[in-house]
Amino acid sequence: MKNLILIAPPAAGKGTISSYLVENMGYQHISTGDILRNVAKEDSERGHFVSGLMKEGKFIGDDIILPLFKEELLKIKNQSFILDGFPRTIVQADYLTDLFQEIGIDDYVVIQLEIDSSLLLKRATGRRVCTSCKATYNVYFDGFKPKVENVCDQCGGDLIQREDDTEETFKNRYEVYRSETEPLIAYYEAKGKLKKVNANVTEEEILENVKRCLND
Repeated sequence: MKNLILIAPPAAGKGTISSYLVENMGYQHISTGDILRNVAKEDSERGHFVSGLMKEGKFIGDDIILPLFKEELLKIKNQSFILDGFPRTIVQADYLTDLFQEIGIDDYVVIQLEIDSSLLLKRATGRRVCTSCKATYNVYFDGFKPKVENVCDQCGGDLIQREDDTEETFKNRYEVYRSETEPLIAYYEAKGKLKKVNANVTEEEILENVKRCLND
């Protein structure tokens, strides 16, 4: 199976796609968001620093994220993987290209999720996460709302809005995405690795299109 790099703005559905591929196709998932949230929980100077940046919706400096990312990738380099949230910049893309050459990875595809910003805002600010089982809901969309407000359908745990899912934080992250990450589209187009998927459609249609890209 081809390795996968996902390029998309915040709340575009990278997590949903990744979960499906992990559960149904045996992929390993490397998410910089998960890596950084784990670091932010540390009672350390680094943890407090990362936590503060995340609350403000700012991206983390390469001096922190690059060593963490390389460590995670080396753990699973012989398995098919999904990179979720990395690279975000041309500098990171160059680093990744060199790292792939170093460890012998060349079979990969880059998928760009294309989606309207108004839909992204609802996905981000409406998201609620169970504090117990981590199940995810959205208060704006039928089929994703919890049966009882602020109560998890699966385990009865409390549902919360993550600190980085506010409207202000989303707008900051989206603008940073547009200015720093969109140049990656041209970067990977030039390498012949880029495929585009419409993410304004249903979840089932998105997943089918992603699988088609992986099998081409």
